[in-house]
Amino acid sequence: MTEEHRIDGKDRAIDWNAGRRAFVRGCGLAAAGAVVLGAARPGEAVAAENIDLDVLNFALNLEYLEAEFYLRATTGKGLSDSDIDGKGAQGPVVGGRKVNFDTKAIRLYAEEIAGDEKAHVQFLRAGLGDARVARPKINLKASFTAAATAAGLITAGQEFDAFANETNFLLASYIFEDVGVTAYKGAAPLLTNKDLLEAAAGILGVEAYHAGIIRTLLYSLGLFKEARAISDARDSLDGASDLDQGIGNAKTANLVPTDANGIAFSRSVPQVKNIVYLSPDGTKGGFYPNGINGAFA
Repeated sequence: MTEEHRIDGKDRAIDWNAGRRAFVRGCGLAAAGAVVLGAARPGEAVAAENIDLDVLNFALNLEYLEAEFYLRATTGKGLSDSDIDGKGAQGPVVGGRKVNFDTKAIRLYAEEIAGDEKAHVQFLRAGLGDARVARPKINLKASFTAAATAAGLITAGQEFDAFANETNFLLASYIFEDVGVTAYKGAAPLLTNKDLLEAAAGILGVEAYHAGIIRTLLYSLGLFKEARAISDARDSLDGASDLDQGIGNAKTANLVPTDANGIAFSRSVPQVKNIVYLSPDGTKGGFYPNGINGAFA
């Protein structure tokens, strides 16, 4: 199947079928895939011919979460029934409602992000065709409370309502917004078809813009300590390495989290799952009470 999409201002054809048929070639790419997937374990093997399919379905799981969060915050409604079916267990969305934004600019930013995330879901689903996974059960209520408690934003027994006001909305966005950027970058070495890689790079760029918007708004509001606490909580979930970065402080801004070379860092599939499951050992829960759908479930 070939579809036309506008990339860099031009109509470009993306051959999804070629991507599905692509094989991981060369020891270097295979080794990179093992590292990114965390799949180099006894008795486990990732079928090379399905790798592009599996990576894009993993991304679709994350896009479902982002789309549902932003759509409900801006419109009070989530994805339509025609945008959530597929392979695996389809689940409902718990929580979420329209936010009463006080600042017009923040509302407009949120609406733009919501539109982008919905488009990502539809783009990936169209490309994956009958191989697409269904939207798994998503929790937008207890998950945020658990994340806020772990970060120390609230104490045990209190509730964090991500949709109560625009400040809570921004902090909730920050909990998982950076994760999407690092997930796409971490999965990039796995994609074997250059057209699919270019499309994924385009989505990564958009997710990075989104993360930059959220980080900038948090900085402008002086929410340095809160952002640092969330960053530390994410870091406690994704392994021993110290990857995550806050937004800086009153004297120094850190709106673009990079390494010493000015390059954004990557997260593996297990690291991403630990964060969205809110579990350091990958136990299902958090934003996905029953886990994600697809080969990486």
